[in-house]
Amino acid sequence: MKINILTLFPDMFSGFLNESIIKRALEKELIKINVINIRDFTFDKHKQVDDTPFGGGGGMVLKPEPLFRVLEKFKKSKIIYTSPQGKTLTQNLVKDLSKEKEITIIAGHYEGIDERVIEELVDLEISIGDYVLTGGELPAMIITDAISRLIPGVLGNTASYENDSFYNGLLDYPHYTRPAEYNGLKVPEVLLSGHHKNIEIWRKKESIKRTYIRRPDLLEKKLENKEFSKLEIKLLDEIKKEIKDKTEGE
Repeated sequence: MKINILTLFPDMFSGFLNESIIKRALEKELIKINVINIRDFTFDKHKQVDDTPFGGGGGMVLKPEPLFRVLEKFKKSKIIYTSPQGKTLTQNLVKDLSKEKEITIIAGHYEGIDERVIEELVDLEISIGDYVLTGGELPAMIITDAISRLIPGVLGNTASYENDSFYNGLLDYPHYTRPAEYNGLKVPEVLLSGHHKNIEIWRKKESIKRTYIRRPDLLEKKLENKEFSKLEIKLLDEIKKEIKDKTEGE
């Protein structure tokens, strides 16, 4: 997987690329990430990348010329623009993007980029949520990180991401580690039992329970799409009864 990131602030990516899982993935050449300074593709000696918007209004807009020039190099890749108007980033979208051979992310800034770039060259606009940031660098890192961890070998173990929240449309189950008791707080007995089947069922039930309580919209979606197994439906029924009994007993 090759990821190109077009930005006005390449130094923002130094820590991101030189720490933890991303660093190891780069060293192993499992992924390749190129951070490209848009200013290097300007026409004038002042390296001007923005200008005032036609029609007036506040802020500045990224000029089309440098973006058209740099994107000429990456026309065969899937070109993404980080934008509040874009499709919301989800795990399913991340899965799809992880299957691409090469993607190019434009980290927007100021009031955005000239619309002609979007109309002619951008394949997909992506938003990471309904809030405003100062630029597209953080969204570009988030998209890159989310995709990278699905590349075979990056995490070393598919179980590391297959049980993550959202990967299978549910929230993750609770995690515990040593000591088994701390300040009177104990780890659930089933996790200490060594009975792998019971542990698997407990984790599945806890995952469904968390989703039912915290993100019922995700649960409804899975039910509507008939993605639940007979066991999962049975566990959901148990959860509903347990919550009902607890509420009535209070």
